[in-house]
Amino acid sequence: MTTAQRPALDGIKVLDLSRVLAGPWCTQILADLGADVVKVERPGAGDDTRHWGPPFLQDAEGRDTDQASYFAACNRNKRSITLDIAKPEGQEIIRRMVLQADVLVENFKVGGLAQYGLDHASLRALNPRLVYCSVTGFGQDGPYAERAGYDLMVQAMSGMMSITGRADGEPGGGPLRVGVALTDLFTGCYASTAILAALRVRDQPGGTGQGQHIDMALLDVGMAILANQASGFLNAGNVPQRQGNTHPSLAPYQDFPTADGAMLLAIGNDGQFARFCAAAGKPEWSADERFATNTLRVKHRAVLIPLMEDLTRSRTTADWITLLEKKAVPCGPINDIAQAFDDPQVQARGLHVQQPRWPEGAAGDGVATIGSVASPLRLSATPPVLRHAPPALGQHTDEVLHELGFDAERIAALRSDAVV
Repeated sequence: MTTAQRPALDGIKVLDLSRVLAGPWCTQILADLGADVVKVERPGAGDDTRHWGPPFLQDAEGRDTDQASYFAACNRNKRSITLDIAKPEGQEIIRRMVLQADVLVENFKVGGLAQYGLDHASLRALNPRLVYCSVTGFGQDGPYAERAGYDLMVQAMSGMMSITGRADGEPGGGPLRVGVALTDLFTGCYASTAILAALRVRDQPGGTGQGQHIDMALLDVGMAILANQASGFLNAGNVPQRQGNTHPSLAPYQDFPTADGAMLLAIGNDGQFARFCAAAGKPEWSADERFATNTLRVKHRAVLIPLMEDLTRSRTTADWITLLEKKAVPCGPINDIAQAFDDPQVQARGLHVQQPRWPEGAAGDGVATIGSVASPLRLSATPPVLRHAPPALGQHTDEVLHELGFDAERIAALRSDAVV
């Protein structure tokens, strides 16, 4: 492998003490980019998400195992060790790993690791170059700092659920959570960005040479990703409301019924609207003084949308897509996840990947391959590399301990004492 072909984070060692989703999502991003991520899990139990099923991973014969598929979503390219950090021997192993680590990611409650001597201040004294990232629900300070935080709670508290779902008074109206743990996922993305920035400050010419403490809070992220909705409130005093699949600032930008189901139109400017009207046989709409500009279309949405719905019912979804894509009008199907993975563009981009257990047979759990979604990070010279599948619980314990200098006899003793 030439220098140019080495993964972007080759040589970076990450100690992953996080569980569930936000922290593991962060460390999976780092792992995909080439970092050596060692995930520390509880002996006999592991990460909580190993048990969040159904659905479960299947063995080679297609039978359900006792391992939830949730864990596989955010733990590929990592090595798993089991370690009881409540025991002094377990704490000492963590400290030995920290001496070699560049990054540590944890999502214990505020102050939760201090009782083990594994808090930022204690580990910084051992390794001043360590980038220590703490992920919590509400941050390291403030009146809620000691509260446990979960994605659903933050979606509710941040206002995200107040702008998601059908409007009050409509069938099915009321607040809804987003269909995935959005604040967890965004927190993981923000955390990985902050870690890369901290490594850059540490390592660049003229840099500090020192690590730092990163304080990531789900609530902070939940507020940040309100984006234009928050900006509208902060700068215009508008409190956004739920409005289903319509857009507060664009029209038409929503789902529409078709002869055989529904489609999505995402018209973002006046030119696209004019081309839609011409293609649909309604050129007079784009000349109508009520619909001539986006601002006017938003104002007169209640008139425009019913007219469009009567028209869109006249063709099938496929017919509309064929007609409009030739006119550069954004239009597409509303897929379920199975249909999405069957989409030609998704397939052309190689977004469905199957990984065999690494190395073959080493996991010993009967699971032959695990499917996942390819990394969306497309670097031309140093692309992400899928080196191995999400690990079985403790799959790499002996391997990692050998690297730390433990011989077979010492490892056996640690296992006998339930440290690993």
